[in-house]
Amino acid sequence: MEKQVIFITGATGGLGTAMVKHFEKTGARLALHSFQQETYDVACEHAWFQADLSDAASIPNLVQQVLDRFGRIDVLINNAGISRNGVSWKLDAADWDEVLAINLSAPFHLIKGVLPSMRSHQFGRIISISSVVAQTGVSGTAAYAASKAGLLGLTKTVAKETATSGITVNALALGYFDSGMISEVSPELQEHIRLQIPKQRLGSVDTILATLDWLLLPASDYITGQTISLNGGLHS
Repeated sequence: MEKQVIFITGATGGLGTAMVKHFEKTGARLALHSFQQETYDVACEHAWFQADLSDAASIPNLVQQVLDRFGRIDVLINNAGISRNGVSWKLDAADWDEVLAINLSAPFHLIKGVLPSMRSHQFGRIISISSVVAQTGVSGTAAYAASKAGLLGLTKTVAKETATSGITVNALALGYFDSGMISEVSPELQEHIRLQIPKQRLGSVDTILATLDWLLLPASDYITGQTISLNGGLHS
């Protein structure tokens, strides 16, 4: 991974920060997206880029800024995501639109934006962060589940379109981990979730990071179009 340009969206969130702290040790160059101007120190070559991913019109400019700064994008990690909860018949239409815009439409526009550069270099890795909720459904998560399920179909399609271009496209369907959105869940609900997991514990972010490392290896170039489930046995 030395000197690869890794573009991470949602780099200020819990999982995004863990990714950054992991990749800064590898010699990679990091293009880091944040929704607001919030940033933190990173111990490798990097640059921060601010954008509202719910605004599709801003994404081509975001991608171009990264290309202008680094000259190429080798890896895109679609990590940014939000959730707006509510049972289907009560969910506000604006909440539905916002979740779909950030969780599904933005990854599409980002993928569309980075593919010309990746195809010209005959190399690329695109990894989208999905969820076990996309595979199982959970009451009150209609928008989130739909957006994360949409990522799986997008992944399979783009993988087939780019299979001969040196590009792999995969998704990680994450279960419940000790970093990220779990921080928004009450301790009581966290305990309820833990008891539903065959492993009887929340996952460690190290599992996610190790899987990312594996997908970025040259030897992983035959793995594309896959949904890789990391969930402690919760769904198979």
